[in-house]
Amino acid sequence: MNGDTIMVIYVPMAKREQKPVYINNDLFGGTFRRDWEGDYHCTSLQVKAMLRDQTEDTYDMNVLPNTPMSDLNYDTVHSYRNRHQLLRPGHPFEGYSDEEYLRSIGAAAIAKEDGQLHPTGAGLLMFGNEFNIIRQFPEYFLDYREMLDLSIRWTDRLQSSSGEWSGNLCDFYFRVYNKLQKDIKIPFETRGGDRIDDTPVHKAIREALANCLINADFFGKYGVVIKKEADTLTMENPGYIRVGKKQMLRGGLSDPRNKALMKMFNMINVGERAGSGVPNILQTWSNEEWIEPVIDEQFNPGRTILKLSFVKKYSLGGEDLTQRPTQVTQGTKETQTVYSLPEFDLAIISLMKKDPTISQTAMAASLNANINTLKYHVLKLREKGIIYREGSSQKGQWIVKL
Repeated sequence: MNGDTIMVIYVPMAKREQKPVYINNDLFGGTFRRDWEGDYHCTSLQVKAMLRDQTEDTYDMNVLPNTPMSDLNYDTVHSYRNRHQLLRPGHPFEGYSDEEYLRSIGAAAIAKEDGQLHPTGAGLLMFGNEFNIIRQFPEYFLDYREMLDLSIRWTDRLQSSSGEWSGNLCDFYFRVYNKLQKDIKIPFETRGGDRIDDTPVHKAIREALANCLINADFFGKYGVVIKKEADTLTMENPGYIRVGKKQMLRGGLSDPRNKALMKMFNMINVGERAGSGVPNILQTWSNEEWIEPVIDEQFNPGRTILKLSFVKKYSLGGEDLTQRPTQVTQGTKETQTVYSLPEFDLAIISLMKKDPTISQTAMAASLNANINTLKYHVLKLREKGIIYREGSSQKGQWIVKL
C-alpha cells in the first residue's frame, strides 16, 4: 500500500473454557484481554465473569440449597403454566403438581445438602420475588424506560425494585413486550382470509428481548436496561458476548449464558435454540428497509447493547447513504473534533446552510426521504451539538456549527 508492505496477523479469540488468559501465574493481576486498539488489564470483576462462563453447566442450573420453594411467586408460576398449556395442550407436564412441574422444566432440583427440593438459579430468576432474588444475585436489576416525549424524562417506567409487582424475569418479559408491541406500526397480514397480527417484526422483537435476558450476567453491574424512544429501541444486558460478536452476527452457534432460562422461554415459544436469533433480526430489519441494527460490546464492565432503529434507510442508486461514513472536522486546530457522519447527514447540513429557515418537511421532500427518517437524523445531529435551532419551529432558523 503506497509502496509499503503491510503484515496482517489474525489472532483468534480464546474459547470461553480457555479464559481467562493470564501471565506470570497471576490470575487476578495478570489477566488481559484484547479490545481493538490494544491489550487491557482486566478487573477482578471481569476475571470472575470469565471464570463463571468457563463451565458447560451454566450458573442458572445450580440448585440453591439455602433458598426455600416458598421464595417463588406462585402467581407467576401459574401464569407461566397457563401459557404453556395454551400453546401445547396435552403436554405430559400438564397434570403435574407445581413442584413436579418446576422440577421438570429446570426451575427446581433436589439439593445434595438436605435431599429437599429447592429452586435453581433459573427458577428463582424466572419466578422469584425481587427481594428474594437479590439475596442470591445482589446486582440484579431490571429497568424499562419509555422516552417518547423529549420534554419529559420518562413517559413510562418499569423497575424490578419498585415493589409494585414481582420483579422477576417472566413478568418483566411479558410486561415489557406488551409495551413494545402496541406501538409497532406494521400492517397486519392476511392468510387464507384470516388476519395475522403476529408479523416478523413482532417475532424479531420477542427474540431480541428474550436474548437480552437469556444472555445477561446477573452478577454483572447496572442490570438489564430496555429503552424505548420514538424511533429507536435499545436493549442492554450485563455480560460480554460469549461466542464473540462476529459469530453472533453469523449465527449457527448457540451458547447462551443461562441455558436453563433459555429452556423455560423456549417452552412457551419464546427464543431460538439454533443460534439464528440475531441473523433473523438483521434479516427482518433488512426486509423492512430500516437502518441496520447496531450491536455494541463493552468490556469494563462487560455489557452487550443492541440498538434497533425503526427509521427507513435513505438510498441512492441502491447505496445506503444513511450508513456510509464521511469524516468532517469542527473547531480550530487546537480544539478540533472529528466526526464520522453518514452522507445523508451531510446532505441535511448542506440544505440548512443554503436555507437556514427550511422546514423538516421541505428537507425530506428535497432529499426524497421518509419524514421520520429525516427527523431521526436531525435529532442525532442536534444531540451531537452539530446543529441547533434558534427561535420557534415556525419562525426560527437552523444554526450549523460545522
